[in-house]
Amino acid sequence: MFPQNRPPAPLQPPPGSSSAAAAAASGPPQALKLTYPETLDRIKEEFQFLQTQYHSLKMECEKLATEKTEIQRHYVMYYEMSYGLNIEMHKQTEIAKRLNVICAQLIPFLSQEVRHIHTVINVLILLLPPLSLFSAYSFHVSADGQMQPVPFPPDALLGPGIPRHARQIHTLNHGEVVCAVTISTSTRHVYTGGKGCVKVWDISQPGSKSAMAQLDCLNRDNYIRSCKLLPDGRTLIVGGEASTLSIWDLATPTPRIKAELTSSAPACYALAISPDNKVCFSCCSDGNIVVWDLHNQTLVRQFQGHTDGASCIDISNDGTKLWTGGLDNTVRCWDLREGRQLQQHDFTSQIFSLGYCPTGEWLAVGMESSNVEVLHVSKPDKYQLHLHESCVLSLKFAYCGKWFVSTGKDNLLNAWRTPYGSSIFQSKESSSVLSCDISPDDQFIVTGSGDKKATVYEVIY
Repeated sequence: MFPQNRPPAPLQPPPGSSSAAAAAASGPPQALKLTYPETLDRIKEEFQFLQTQYHSLKMECEKLATEKTEIQRHYVMYYEMSYGLNIEMHKQTEIAKRLNVICAQLIPFLSQEVRHIHTVINVLILLLPPLSLFSAYSFHVSADGQMQPVPFPPDALLGPGIPRHARQIHTLNHGEVVCAVTISTSTRHVYTGGKGCVKVWDISQPGSKSAMAQLDCLNRDNYIRSCKLLPDGRTLIVGGEASTLSIWDLATPTPRIKAELTSSAPACYALAISPDNKVCFSCCSDGNIVVWDLHNQTLVRQFQGHTDGASCIDISNDGTKLWTGGLDNTVRCWDLREGRQLQQHDFTSQIFSLGYCPTGEWLAVGMESSNVEVLHVSKPDKYQLHLHESCVLSLKFAYCGKWFVSTGKDNLLNAWRTPYGSSIFQSKESSSVLSCDISPDDQFIVTGSGDKKATVYEVIY
């Protein structure tokens, strides 16, 4: 390899080096001087050592990341437990108040000695520190990710347009899992989508209910995933586990399909209608958002960006912006005038539901992780709400914008104050609550559940 089989001459010290270095270089050859192959072997050994250290550090980082995730999970669990204990404390406080009233009514009939004991007890109670009524289930998240419990304002549960509770008034036995619901503008009819069909219900009269009509939309093994009613109540658009949307004419004595819209995607997960009722948007299982002209029944354009199924959708009241959530853990905002993406919000969980506040500014997002997050659409402000114990499957804002509801796999219907998430009321059903809708006058809530029924609630103010 080298001339006359001699290795290369040892490196000479550079000019101007110290006299000690020069003396060492001019002395007898040192045993540690390496040939090029030996130097390369040494470098290779050091590289392998560094590579081993790198893999060790990488595994340590992965272990720490796993521990961090576990700690966060326990953190959320403890706050949920804290909320449950707080609710129980409120119940016990109410019981104590009622018992106190009863005692106050009985005291005049007791002896003077017993009255004196009661007076002493009351004095001791007054000396006790007040109980905290704060429930740590709502957190404000700053721009740098710091979470702080939200101190609710005094009027969080008061004021015009804020419900006190909801009362169940109808049970609609659909017969299959109800994946989609919608209620008419007149609040007379409810539409429930299940396996293969949509059923129509008249809820204007009290008493037991049976469907007044059945619209066969898909094969019997395929589920309806979304149905949207135009405000005039004459047209219903249905999408589900098929490549075709069906447009139903409800004005005829017998409802009939008047048009079908076919895309390349095998399924539609969600639908939205523009405020002028001229355009329909469908969230497809391939991640695309398809825009349809309802008058001409033609495909206008497609928004592409989601890398997995587009699962939920809502549109701003002025019809200029579209919000979509996906199974790719992102929420995206689209400019409908320019046909381009404006914003993207990344999460650590799949997005199952979302709603845009009718008054603007706030977007609520329901996630597979059980969290509800309320984002300001133009500022870094964000609230994170922890009351659900499992996936948040549907979400809907009241038309006044002051409150919204979310439903989940934990059988819960939660009503929240916009935007900070004070819990207004909660209802527990007997199975997963898959879908929900609110009437345009904010007087009724409809839910669809896994126990093959829909439930109609009257909102009490």
